[in-house]
Amino acid sequence: MDGRNRKNIQIGDLVEIVQKHHQRTGELTEGFVKRILTSAPNHPHGIKVMLATGEVGRVKRVIEE
Repeated sequence: MDGRNRKNIQIGDLVEIVQKHHQRTGELTEGFVKRILTSAPNHPHGIKVMLATGEVGRVKRVIEE
């Protein structure tokens, strides 16, 4: 599922994010959403979240379980 709409993301969801320092390579990090940091309903580069591990990045994909 698309990570550009806030309504698609819930706390506890398994997601793939791209961290700021991986934006050039596009390397994705997988984890569970701890906090949703973007307050806007959508964002063209993805909703910014914090994972349970403390890593912060923009959601590229919500993984369906």
